[in-house]
Amino acid sequence: MRLILDTANLDDIKYFNDYFPICGVTTNPTILSREGGDIVAHLVKIREIIGGDKELHVQVTETEWNKMIEEGHAIVALLGENTFVKIPATPDGLRAARELSGEGVGVTMTAVLSANQALLAAEAGAAYIAPYVSRLENIGADGIGTVSEIAELLAASGSNTEILAASFKTAREVLEWALAGAGAATVSADVMKKLVQHTTTDTSIVGFANDWKNAFGDHTLLELIKNK
Repeated sequence: MRLILDTANLDDIKYFNDYFPICGVTTNPTILSREGGDIVAHLVKIREIIGGDKELHVQVTETEWNKMIEEGHAIVALLGENTFVKIPATPDGLRAARELSGEGVGVTMTAVLSANQALLAAEAGAAYIAPYVSRLENIGADGIGTVSEIAELLAASGSNTEILAASFKTAREVLEWALAGAGAATVSADVMKKLVQHTTTDTSIVGFANDWKNAFGDHTLLELIKNK
């Protein structure tokens, strides 16, 4: 599963881009609203941080299909290659997605909550469909079952559309949705940190350090090699 960071916070983006094997960044209007200021310049800064090779997903704010298309063109013109236009799964969104994908623009269909919506998005040419994990669970739906259905539908139709699972609350959910067939996940900074955390890892590292110090003192292996 490919991991994409779900935030617009520049400090978080710099950190995870440097230390974690992320494939890009996703944003949405809510995430961007938390940052405030000159949001156009902010988006450009995100692209500068992650570089041109990683994906940047930016959501339209228009609601009518023709305006969505215009906004999608503007987003790609601003942010360059590997920019994906996020479009909600609505009738206007489907029309805009079909037009943009037909032009070769990468489209991420977002706010997907059913296999039916996912099928329509794939037929409209979306590169990604983003089912909302926690929101499905919050309304009593079978989130894992929904993703499995979507994965089966895409495989049966021979579609190249990928599942970009979204809206995780726990690190365990990321694993479960990977096993259910999601090829990519957009994960918040908090959940991303939890993917690498384990108390036994921490205690093991302390044990290694103590054993080394007892045998070789305060010298690191690098120092011993250099002094040889």
